[in-house]
Amino acid sequence: MEIQVYVASAFSKEGKGGNKAGVVFMDYLLTTAQKMAIAKQLGYAETAFISTSQKADYKIEYFTPKEEVNLCGHATIGAFVILNYLNKLNKQHYTIETKSGVLDILHQDDLLFMAQNKPQFYEILTAAEFSTCFNTDIIDTQYPIQIVSTGLKDILIPIKSEQQLHHLQPHFNEIKAISEQYSVIGTHLYTCQDDRIICRNFAPLYEINEEAATGTSNGALACYLYEKHHMDKPLYVFEQGYALASPSEIIVKLETEMNKVEHVYVGGRGYYCETKDITV
Repeated sequence: MEIQVYVASAFSKEGKGGNKAGVVFMDYLLTTAQKMAIAKQLGYAETAFISTSQKADYKIEYFTPKEEVNLCGHATIGAFVILNYLNKLNKQHYTIETKSGVLDILHQDDLLFMAQNKPQFYEILTAAEFSTCFNTDIIDTQYPIQIVSTGLKDILIPIKSEQQLHHLQPHFNEIKAISEQYSVIGTHLYTCQDDRIICRNFAPLYEINEEAATGTSNGALACYLYEKHHMDKPLYVFEQGYALASPSEIIVKLETEMNKVEHVYVGGRGYYCETKDITV
């Protein structure tokens, strides 16, 4: 069976870069094995499968080349980039059914925002636990290393400088092991330089050694920065993807009350890349 697959780049910066995702409309009855096969053939970090829903405007399922995941920020943005490219968007507010719940999507000019779950804060880890993953001298120990989720759990790790972040040499097998140990998607490393926030994301447990743009990770990071670093911004802008020569920009809006995050919206821009035919 031949399947038509759209490819979009999400969280692009100035019309370039970003993180590519496959987008498939479920005009076909596809098994889980077939969805996995499509994702594996495409080779992107995630592929979104869009179908009808009785609970929302659309149902979206997400597959990595290895397995299904509950949610993916860049693949969601990519899916709506394709819906917009096909002239299927005619309002500003949509809902999507995912395995992380029913979430809101806001379509504002060339920006797309996806609602996330309220943040959940989990274990605080020590720098020593990452001694086999990379050089831990670059970890900024004045801030806690913590597992945080707004839909998917990531380990958030502060790094002292942008230069150290960019030159870091990760050991993916060790990152995979610690990700498995703590049941997280991966590690999300960040550094704050003046008014900029620069990140790198490693998720080898899901066969994604490094990802150019991660919506859910930066949603979690914005909540962490607000509640733990007391960093209050109208918009949090995260830069990612430089190590992959695919500069990306992820924008997060927080709605807070009594110094607690009540609503999280992760967004960005994107563009249509191409259409492929895949046989499964």
